[in-house]
Amino acid sequence: MDLMFTEGDRAFREEVRRFLSDNTIPEIRQKLAEGLELSKDEIAAGTRNLYKKGVPTWPQEYGGTGWTLVQQYIFEEEVRAFPALVKLGMGQDLVGPVIYTFGNLAQKQYYLPRIANATDWWCQGFSEPGAGSDLASLKTRAVRHGDHYVVDGQKIWTSSAHYADWIFCLVRTNPDVKKQQGISFLLIDIKSPGVTVRPIHLINGSHEVSEVFFDNVHVPVENLVGEENKGWSYAKYLLNNERFGDAGVGISKERMRRALELAAQTYVGGERLVDQPSFREKVAELEVQLKALEITQLRAIANASKQQQGVQDPASSILKLRGSEVEQAAAELLMVVMGPNALPYTPDEELGSRNEPPILPRWAAKIAPTYFDSRAASIYSGSSEIQKNIIAKAILGL
Repeated sequence: MDLMFTEGDRAFREEVRRFLSDNTIPEIRQKLAEGLELSKDEIAAGTRNLYKKGVPTWPQEYGGTGWTLVQQYIFEEEVRAFPALVKLGMGQDLVGPVIYTFGNLAQKQYYLPRIANATDWWCQGFSEPGAGSDLASLKTRAVRHGDHYVVDGQKIWTSSAHYADWIFCLVRTNPDVKKQQGISFLLIDIKSPGVTVRPIHLINGSHEVSEVFFDNVHVPVENLVGEENKGWSYAKYLLNNERFGDAGVGISKERMRRALELAAQTYVGGERLVDQPSFREKVAELEVQLKALEITQLRAIANASKQQQGVQDPASSILKLRGSEVEQAAAELLMVVMGPNALPYTPDEELGSRNEPPILPRWAAKIAPTYFDSRAASIYSGSSEIQKNIIAKAILGL
């Protein structure tokens, strides 16, 4: 298998670099470089600029660029390196492909343009208090009454729900069959009467996720994607896409670059941290792991290019498993650079707003919160234990 980039790939990379230089909002780039949070408006504006040529992962007929998987990989890598990575919720990468693959014509015509131009923000209604790793045990019910469903239940750990306009949900429409066979995929306006969003504050001090409650929520039948009770198949397709992207090679590379840059400015015992053998050993070990992950992802991309669209590749579980571990190791390396500066915590809203001198360097403010947030990488999108089970069954045949 040839994993070398072609001349055309290298030319495309240069084209992407020029595009990012011309189309990234400077203030957004600066905030991303410092690890600061962007507002919803900033993310929407940045997304529109970034997707002027179309959504990178979509076919052209649905408002995408029509790029190959290799081109998508290069684009993602360069966006991370610039940095310019801004994505509006979970519309482009998660629900969008489900809609254009399994949705009807009316759904494609209405939802896809609004996702592509960042009009709507989406969140994912999958996990429940009693259905996390065992997602198929979900209990949120949708009972059909004429031209609408009545939805009751609860979702949890819903990322960006406090910003979202819409939520795509797995709901139980038939409780009398095998649990995977009675699930449907619904699109729900999060402003509908009966929907309540309650914030969950995380260990890193942020409000990224929420609980979402449904109490007698009426959802039009036309918001059903595909066939009733076939939602589990659509969910597996979505999760395969999500796990494929969760390798996080670009994220880990970005953190590695940042760690080396800061280590060159950090002195311990009169010597630069970047020159100390113990630190260099940690860097070398992580670089080897990251390169192996990158090669594995390129192999998966090469294989995926030959597969039929909609066919799930169990190799995505390998990328999710190792990607989570490498991403966490890269966040830990930044904590090593940070040293004692990891102790205080300064929220975004307080940076630069105090009269007294800051407790820690500005560059250090978001490293500890990022480290704590990275601990969740081995849980979301399917826990590491689940990925090991998939690998054992689907790849190793155990």
